[in-house]
Amino acid sequence: MVRQALIVISAIALLFVHATFVGAAEPKLPPIKQLPPPGIEIPAAERENLSAKLKQLRSAIDGVAKGKDARAKALLPDVEVYFRAVSDALEFGEFFKPAEFKTAATLLEAGLQRAAQLAAGEAPWTEATGLVVRGYVSRIDGSVQPYGLVVPASYTPRTAGRYRLDIWFHGRGDTLTELAFLNDRGNKVGQFAPADTIVLHPYGRFCNGYKFAGEVDALEALDAVRAAYRVDDERTSVRGFSMGGAATWHMAVHYADRWCAANPGAGFVDTRQYLGLDTSGEPAAPWYVQKLWGLYDCPPLVSNLLQCPLVAYSGELDKQKAAADLMAAAFKNIDVEMTHIIGPKTEHKYEPQAAAEVERRMASLAQIGRRRVPDRVFLETRTLKYPRMNWIEVEGLAEHWAPAHVEAMIVASNSIAITPDGVTDLRIRFGPGECPLPHGIDQPLNLILPGAFDRGQFIKVHAPASDRSFDVRLHRSGQTWTLGARRENGLRKRHNLQGPIDDAFMDAFLFVEPSGTAAHPAVQTWVEAERSRAIKKWRQLFRGHARVKRDTDVTDDDIAKYHLVLWGDAASNELIKRVLPQLPVQWTAERVAVGSQAFDAAGHVVAMIHPNPLNSTRYVVLNSGFTFRDGDNSSNARMTPKLPDWAVIDLSQPPDEYTPGKIVAADFFDEAWRVKKAISR
Repeated sequence: MVRQALIVISAIALLFVHATFVGAAEPKLPPIKQLPPPGIEIPAAERENLSAKLKQLRSAIDGVAKGKDARAKALLPDVEVYFRAVSDALEFGEFFKPAEFKTAATLLEAGLQRAAQLAAGEAPWTEATGLVVRGYVSRIDGSVQPYGLVVPASYTPRTAGRYRLDIWFHGRGDTLTELAFLNDRGNKVGQFAPADTIVLHPYGRFCNGYKFAGEVDALEALDAVRAAYRVDDERTSVRGFSMGGAATWHMAVHYADRWCAANPGAGFVDTRQYLGLDTSGEPAAPWYVQKLWGLYDCPPLVSNLLQCPLVAYSGELDKQKAAADLMAAAFKNIDVEMTHIIGPKTEHKYEPQAAAEVERRMASLAQIGRRRVPDRVFLETRTLKYPRMNWIEVEGLAEHWAPAHVEAMIVASNSIAITPDGVTDLRIRFGPGECPLPHGIDQPLNLILPGAFDRGQFIKVHAPASDRSFDVRLHRSGQTWTLGARRENGLRKRHNLQGPIDDAFMDAFLFVEPSGTAAHPAVQTWVEAERSRAIKKWRQLFRGHARVKRDTDVTDDDIAKYHLVLWGDAASNELIKRVLPQLPVQWTAERVAVGSQAFDAAGHVVAMIHPNPLNSTRYVVLNSGFTFRDGDNSSNARMTPKLPDWAVIDLSQPPDEYTPGKIVAADFFDEAWRVKKAISR
């Protein structure tokens, strides 16, 4: 027992300080991998040629932008994607093989052609079939992001009817920058291209498993396609293989009510088991990191898939089949047999006959379409980031990152039975024409919920409106449910304002640099290094360019539009000085205090997220970009949040590829954004 205790203590110490107790086995830390990897040298002649064409394309884009043709301006992202793919590759040394110099030149020619067409008032690619590359402007950082389409030959803008849409998530490629992605999308159809089906290939901002900004990219690209093409929302599915299979599992369990079907192939579905962390010899992750695995782990959320038909695929010999087997076991726990097509004697790829069988089933499911208003709804969640399923929405949790569940069912002809667990606030909402319940005189409606001592509670509610819509809110006080929304009395965690720190980077954000000098030299040095690192890593891993302003230049409009990521302390950053008195931490020139814990301000920094006191509809973040680091680049399953809502960082341990320093205190705020009285575990 003593020996086991020493090993555990050693592992924990190694995780934070990377030191080794004498006689203890050295832990297996994850390998460091640069993403993307270093590129090859760019010959002077190639650089000169590409730079000249980039200048030409920039001039053509600016010419259209200065013109009066509103449609041409709106279509400029379809040109900008070519410019940015080559410009970034050239600026940041992201050519990985000589053939890509020719690829870059070809992409610039395509961009020049489109720019000339826009200048002439034309945009033929918007009506083209086959392989089409397009772009949109992301709300997150204002960057132009690409996506690819396979448009069926039968499609024309004037043909009646709407088209099935398959979203295909690509696999991992450490060198799949915009340059390589656009080349692929202009030359490769992909694994599946069903007849009379538009296939959307979102970029996902590179190589993050369609998590964080990658998830937002998929949804923004979908919105762009829905706006430009006649897409049938009732026949939209999610599909992918390898990393794309992991993305499909993720998008299916968290947005199950949006798809007519899901088709994950290979991939991973969790962090702990996929990485074998219990047996790998790797140090145990901090408790809050393990809690945060609940953001993306799929097996605990399997009942969400009762809303989304699923056809899984694995090669018989593929090691990643273990992920589908794990989900199959989770399905069995809810008495469902998972449909799992196996490619015989096949490793990590699709076997042709199995692929045909998968497509046969997906075509059948697409023909039937999505069930928009099921009689019975299941929702599992750990966070208000993912609060909705069909006509049920969770608006309050007893505690974030603890299991929460809602089962709701239309019973008899005039009642809805709801069984919530771990939930404090609910909304029942049917859109116009969707409510199946009766309305009119002598048709009282009931909500049936658990009550004190399990006797049950019946709440009479109003009938559906004349347009057959229905919208009711409920909140719980003790064991009793009350009709109506909770009376707001201060801040509460809510959808998209629930943390952790990484959540700020899934919507529009602004980095705010300090104009002054920090109260202590160690803090000043750390802030400068971490701020520069955050800007660099945002571009490398999420393929955007962070908006950056000095504190003295931030406007009221910025405060209204953006999550503010503030760097520095109250001495160096005017905005930190403004908001700090209204945040649940104390940070003076002498000490850093959170709750009952206090630290010397000369060698400690606060990193945290909280609703902005200057605009409670947006976040304020102190001293952090996204929280996973290069030590997590070896696997997408490692790319999970590494800090909760707040942390105190001891600067005596320098930042490295695993941590921003020594984390001496960290926790989540409670559901009212207050410091918890007791440290969570």
